[in-house]
Amino acid sequence: MEEYVGGLWHKLVMRAANQRHADAGIRLDEISKTAAIFFRALGGDAGLGLSAAPAIRHGARRRWMERIAGSGEKVELAWRDNETLRLPERIDLFPERSLNRDLYLWLVALSAADADDKLPWIVRNQRATQATLERLPGLAVRYRRLVDALLPLRLAPEQLSAEEAAQECAIRQALQYPGSVDMLPPARRAFQPVPLWPHPAPPAGAAGKTAAGNDTPEREQSKQGETTQSRRKHLAERTEMPDGKDGFLMMFRAESLFSWSEYIKLNRPQDDDDDTESARLAAEDMDKLTVARDGKTSAARLRFDLDLPSAGEDGTALGEGIPLPEWDYRKQVLQPDYCRLQEFLAKQADACELPEHLRNTARRLRSQFQALVPVRTWLKAQQDGEELDLDQWVQQEADRVAGGPVPRRGLYRTQVSRQRDLACLLLADLSLSTDTYASDHARVIDVIRDSLFLFSEALSATGDRFALYGFSSLKRGNVRFHHLKNFDEHYNSMVRGRISAIKPGYYTRMGAAIRHASTLISTQNNQQKLLLLLTDGKPNDLDQYEGRYGIEDTRMALMEARKLGLRPFCVTIDREANDYLSHLFGIGGYAVIRKPEDLPRELPLLYAQMTR
Repeated sequence: MEEYVGGLWHKLVMRAANQRHADAGIRLDEISKTAAIFFRALGGDAGLGLSAAPAIRHGARRRWMERIAGSGEKVELAWRDNETLRLPERIDLFPERSLNRDLYLWLVALSAADADDKLPWIVRNQRATQATLERLPGLAVRYRRLVDALLPLRLAPEQLSAEEAAQECAIRQALQYPGSVDMLPPARRAFQPVPLWPHPAPPAGAAGKTAAGNDTPEREQSKQGETTQSRRKHLAERTEMPDGKDGFLMMFRAESLFSWSEYIKLNRPQDDDDDTESARLAAEDMDKLTVARDGKTSAARLRFDLDLPSAGEDGTALGEGIPLPEWDYRKQVLQPDYCRLQEFLAKQADACELPEHLRNTARRLRSQFQALVPVRTWLKAQQDGEELDLDQWVQQEADRVAGGPVPRRGLYRTQVSRQRDLACLLLADLSLSTDTYASDHARVIDVIRDSLFLFSEALSATGDRFALYGFSSLKRGNVRFHHLKNFDEHYNSMVRGRISAIKPGYYTRMGAAIRHASTLISTQNNQQKLLLLLTDGKPNDLDQYEGRYGIEDTRMALMEARKLGLRPFCVTIDREANDYLSHLFGIGGYAVIRKPEDLPRELPLLYAQMTR
């Protein structure tokens, strides 16, 4: 009975303290595509990703009912760093759904405005508001509606102490009359959060990472999506791992010695019982998760395949390696000879025939692609030619008999040969992430292998010149470029043997691989040159080549390819590819295959559509 009454009391207090409007709320997932397009349309940094902002304890005064219910301690505010634009995961502040949606769009517009970070927070936001309203006067009406709806929801100045009241009055004036407040009066307590403005002091370490880079293998990273939503709700502070030498005596019970926020370096067995639910609940109560690297991960202990293969197992190196540049977007400079690419030819690649399970599909594709073979066609209505164009002659005589004006027509037809002057280089991602399963029966690498087989069978039927290469990487000094077929080789049993021998490699340093592939195809004399990239994820490597750094280097490599007259196109099975591929390849420059098992059949058809 006591539990029942307590439960009713809890529900009653929480309902009374709740100032939100769940029925009118808007989730970030619902507006993320619109927000991303709107942000870029306003001139925002196209390289920024979009993510949910973590909830932060604001420390401001709360209403009496909120203090009783223990709610209202945290708030989600917008902010941005060099890699991500953070927006609240859900906005349900106003009773009208349209107002909550307008608040999302306003925060996006304000984030796109250039503001001096050195200015005081209240001045910076006023100037950003003024700049936004000057550029987009159509937002003025929506902004006024947002301000008018927000002010009644805030604690009135007369409910606050003198210091807090002065701050609140300054904030209200700045919201209503942007540019009229020069400073925020000091107070011993934090001011009430302002949902219409970005976070006063976004944490610098929230999206940062150590200089050593990310040591998580790609196979582990493929599982990170399962916990993305949980991680987004917290700030991650990077710090150095304690060396265990410094210590002090703590005079309380031993079982409370180690907690999530006070830790020391110790050797903990890897097979301990992992109480994930308790860990999740403990993390939910924390504002900041402190993460340190000790350079020793369980993945490093278990996955020996991340080491370079022995000389007996590795492929044959072709040449001494090729130095290549890499783009550093932070310095805005192309670093010369920063990477080294090594071409390899598989040693254990015995000649083989097409696998049995692909033969029927290959037969159908060859018959379809034979329609693209160059044929001789007749051009009509020519001024001279091999034969008389009877249709044009009859039409001319009919016009003459009718007594009307007789336009001058070509009365001949001639036969010409329609040639396909095309070269295509297919570059396949062979990183470690391709070792994951795409379906119940096949891994991603198996799907890519079948795609290369069918792609080659189809292009062999057209007579188009094509080359096949694969790539992976292990830091900037070891970009591995696998030779499968060059432009001068015929597609035969030896090429099929190399395709059959491909296996998952290491990481995905796309920029260097694209630069070398661009050099190879640019030497061809064909009129059209297609650079086709086949991948299952975004750029990544063990060193700093992660996140926006890898994205921007890949984008720069693609821009260089276009300057050489190439047409880059990406085919991917990454379901989150829309978040970054439009920035890399542009609208219409990529295709996402939702079902990986459909890739072998879809890839040749995509090629046919692009080159018809």
